[in-house]
Amino acid sequence: MNKKETLVGIAGIGGIGSNVGKILIRSGVMNLKIVDFDHVEPSNLNRQFYFADQIGNPKVDMLEYNLKKINSNIQIVKEMVRISKENINSIFSECEIIVEGFDLKENKIMLMEELGDKKSLIVSASGVAGENMKNIRVQKFGENCYVTGDFCSGVNSFDIFPPKVFCIASIMAGIVLKHINLES
Repeated sequence: MNKKETLVGIAGIGGIGSNVGKILIRSGVMNLKIVDFDHVEPSNLNRQFYFADQIGNPKVDMLEYNLKKINSNIQIVKEMVRISKENINSIFSECEIIVEGFDLKENKIMLMEELGDKKSLIVSASGVAGENMKNIRVQKFGENCYVTGDFCSGVNSFDIFPPKVFCIASIMAGIVLKHINLES
């Protein structure tokens, strides 16, 4: 695997997914598959890689545009679809690496159950809300899954703190980049 050939899939391109995508492209990754069903909203702008003039537009289109402003030579495959147990395998069939950027715990679990043993690397987040950044850590599960966050502060119980989202997205991107470099 190398940065120019590896297709990295990003499941959900909100705070985590859009920022991981930005970091990967800035670091030389050339191929991403971005998947989300949502549109840019005003509440996204404090922590997601979107801009005020993009409000109301599909996130997949706007992230592709923003990433190509960084490097016009990248290849982006995009799908505007809600990821489910029924379609996740076909959506990410060509991706060896998956970045999980879901909001809901149920979707995170579904991704792990469906793709956990089929991909060379899965990077996920757990506990990205709240202002406490002291307890952010990375845990490895099995041979190919890394989860980062504080593992306790969910968005249902705590406000979103943008610096924490950026920190966790950076750690996740670093795990992907290290994996790609180790496999080269």
